[in-house]
Amino acid sequence: MKMHVKTKLSLGLTFFFIMLVLTGGVGLFSINRLSDESRNILKANYESVEYAENMQQALDAYEVKDPGAIDKFEKNLKAQEGNITEVGEQDATTTVREQFERLKKSDSVSTIKLEKDLRTGLYKITDLNTNAIVRKNNETQQTAEKLKIYLAILATVSFLISFTMLINFPGYIANPISKLTEGIKQIADKNYSQRIYLEKGDEFGELADAFNAMALKLDDYNNSNLAKIIFEKKRIDTIVNSMKDPIIGLDEKKNILFVNSSSCTILGIRQQEIVGKYAPDIALKNDLLRTLISTNSPTPLKIYADNKESYFTKEVLKIMADQQEIGEVIILKNITQFKELDLAKTNFIATVSHALKTPISSIKMSLKLLSDERVGPTNAEQKQLIGNVKEDSERLLNITSELLNMTQVETGNIQLNFNATSPKDLIEYAVDTIKVQAEQKHVSIEIICPENLHKVSVDSEKTVWVLINLLSNALRYSPESNKIIIQVSERNSSIEFSVKDFGAGIEDKYKDRLFQKYFQVPGSHRTGTGLGLAISKEFIEAQNGKIGLESKVGEGSRFYFMLPVV
Repeated sequence: MKMHVKTKLSLGLTFFFIMLVLTGGVGLFSINRLSDESRNILKANYESVEYAENMQQALDAYEVKDPGAIDKFEKNLKAQEGNITEVGEQDATTTVREQFERLKKSDSVSTIKLEKDLRTGLYKITDLNTNAIVRKNNETQQTAEKLKIYLAILATVSFLISFTMLINFPGYIANPISKLTEGIKQIADKNYSQRIYLEKGDEFGELADAFNAMALKLDDYNNSNLAKIIFEKKRIDTIVNSMKDPIIGLDEKKNILFVNSSSCTILGIRQQEIVGKYAPDIALKNDLLRTLISTNSPTPLKIYADNKESYFTKEVLKIMADQQEIGEVIILKNITQFKELDLAKTNFIATVSHALKTPISSIKMSLKLLSDERVGPTNAEQKQLIGNVKEDSERLLNITSELLNMTQVETGNIQLNFNATSPKDLIEYAVDTIKVQAEQKHVSIEIICPENLHKVSVDSEKTVWVLINLLSNALRYSPESNKIIIQVSERNSSIEFSVKDFGAGIEDKYKDRLFQKYFQVPGSHRTGTGLGLAISKEFIEAQNGKIGLESKVGEGSRFYFMLPVV
């Protein structure tokens, strides 16, 4: 028979209500019954004993000739005649009445015997009622004991039934819900084979049937697409394995999903030993994998591959689904060929730069001789030509110097000679170098350098080169009849050098690229190579320093670098 959950709940609550009413009714009945029996004892028997005692007192008063004794006796006797309750009490009361009537008519001789007979009758009435009180009290006690037993039995039965329902009834409601909850979790984990079996003909049974029907359809749908999914996975695996670039796929928990043969080769691990494993665990025994999953540096990685030292760049592709990261793919691109070409280019530039320095120096010496009046007089046109050649040779010499410095940077062969140097000496040497150029442009140089600054441990030549480069740039972009501020200050165990100009300033979109090689701000005076700031950055960072800039369009720029104190 199908019974709804609501009906079962109603029946359970109705049972509890009936048990409550039954227990209360039995208790109330027992109390009323005990009360009635107690009342009967007090009303009937106790009053009869009291009447008999009053009549005894009246006889005592009669003996001493009390005139009211007869009336008192008559009054209590009438009350006793109206309160007959026990067997034999009627006969005893009738006898007392007869003797009392004789007493009233008797003479003094027979009075004593009549009084004795009356007292005997009264004692009998008292004994009858006293015995009745004791008997009824015993009966009441027995009734109370029976009622206690009945109430105890009823309470025990009610407790057992209620306790049984208390233990089982919540489970009746909670157990199906727990099974449904567990089933839903299994479905959420894509375990579509999960089923729920509830032998119930109520709403829970219907819900379990609906759940099983849903799970069956999901299972059928999953199985119908499984073959297709497996085919697509194999095709993707084939494509990944055919790629020459090493590829490693990770899920959001850093478990390795796939690797291609190129990755296995450079890692030195077989595919079956790594796929499905937790990447940090494998990385404990593999330095290259540890570097790949923990480092995001743009610096190319040097890896032994193809029987030689090779260079790779790492690219990490984040895999997103519904705006949530579900994994990542690490791709290593082999740039060894480009690195070799770049090294060849660097060597070529270094060779050419070294080769050009000697003829350029010869040209400068020849120009110096031509400018000397002792060699021979020159006219104005000749002097202008000599000046133009001198400027071009200076520019060419600067370019070759920058190229030589850049070859040091690119090959990682920066030679540094550290020594403790006063910041003021570095500033003065750099300012003396460009003082003439500043005077020609009518630009003043203001130096703010406090006394007693700590010395810095630097390569003086390269640090002065950086200062001269910053001063040259500031001078180049400063309007005529303006000024440049050089400031030195001490901050957090470092000395900060800054060069401030009041030129056009630099837009924010160019600031991040300003220290890149060969970059020049569009629309600027392109008289250099675009290498000065890139070389400056490498020189400062090689000395454990930091370089940066602050600029606002229309207000000028402030370039600064910080070096540690001794």
